[in-house]
Amino acid sequence: MRYDLTDLRLFVAIAEERNLTRGAARAHLAPSSASHRLRLLEELGTPLFERLARGLALTRAGDTLLRNARQVFAQIEQMHADLSPYASGVRGHVSLWANTHATHSYLPDDLAGFLKMYPQLSISLEEHTSPEIALAVANGDVEIGVLAEAEAGEGTELIPYRRDRLVLVVPGGHILAARARVRFVEVLDYPFVMLHAGSAIHTFTMNAAAALGRHLNVRIQVRSFEAVCRMVGSGVGIGLVPRSAVPSVALREPPVTVELDEPWAQRDLQIAVKSRARLSGFAAALVCSLSEGSRTDP
Repeated sequence: MRYDLTDLRLFVAIAEERNLTRGAARAHLAPSSASHRLRLLEELGTPLFERLARGLALTRAGDTLLRNARQVFAQIEQMHADLSPYASGVRGHVSLWANTHATHSYLPDDLAGFLKMYPQLSISLEEHTSPEIALAVANGDVEIGVLAEAEAGEGTELIPYRRDRLVLVVPGGHILAARARVRFVEVLDYPFVMLHAGSAIHTFTMNAAAALGRHLNVRIQVRSFEAVCRMVGSGVGIGLVPRSAVPSVALREPPVTVELDEPWAQRDLQIAVKSRARLSGFAAALVCSLSEGSRTDP
């Protein structure tokens, strides 16, 4: 099967329009040219479309080609995004993976300040769980990671970043609000307000419950720690957040913070690198900048 990107764009357009003429127009081709290209695509030996009285329908082979063609174009778009900083004059790029805690609490301000000092640099920041970050750094897939110290593995060099701790937030007047501290197993029967599925802290909390043979009752999932605190303060449920993520400004209905009596609740953040001595210049400067923040933490 021989084809080029023009053929794939045409095929996707025809598949989405379910009509050769409209698909050809989307691909900026004459219908006769589009028909010829489609015929060459189908020289694989199996038809990609069923010809119906009113348009076209994908065959199973066509369905497979459409799925793969979309993946090809998604990868091409990602390649353009990765290369665009260099085309626009940026002379350096650093890849950084961080867990939910760091991504939402500390890194926005720290990275903003660093990027102001280095206008010729771009940073790609991705949110992952701490075990995923440790593995990626150890394998050399990413230069810098920010993760929870307890999740770090072998093959990484750790540099202190921030000290913090997970706490329980509950509505004022909740039965747990009068408690100074609680065990995690004591709160599993209550409805939870959680960050969205796929976030690192969502995965961590679900795993902590699973380790006890339990499942969390997740009542709602939101996109930020502040939203968790607002929902909890309004009485929707209880939540688990880093102490640093509890809003410092007064909310209309602020939640009550309760200490979590678990060894894993201490979530000190570490910068993970494969070898600090072998970092690129910009990556080394970023690690230095981030590690300076640990000196001012209580």
